Amino acid sequence: MSIYVGNLNYKVTDSDLNDVFAEYGTVKRVHIPTDRDTGRARGFAFVEMETEAEEDAAITALDGAEWMDREIKVNKAKPPEKRRSFGGERKGNRY
Repeated sequence: MSIYVGNLNYKVTDSDLNDVFAEYGTVKRVHIPTDRDTGRARGFAFVEMETEAEEDAAITALDGAEWMDREIKVNKAKPPEKRRSFGGERKGNRY
């Protein structure tokens, strides 16, 4: 499982997040998605920790906390939704 961290300052780095979450346990991975056109951080991240108990402790402590001039949102990450292709489906011989 991983943690979603939202409303992040755009200047935040992997190292910044690692330092903050390490106070609550072992951080396995930090991922900050970037905009594919500009390369700029998108304002959210995902953090994976060693155990669910560590994740729960971090969520409880950090959700709503003021960090880098922002009130961050921290909760369990939801699994990605399946996306439909833009090509559409052909049903029968309608063309």
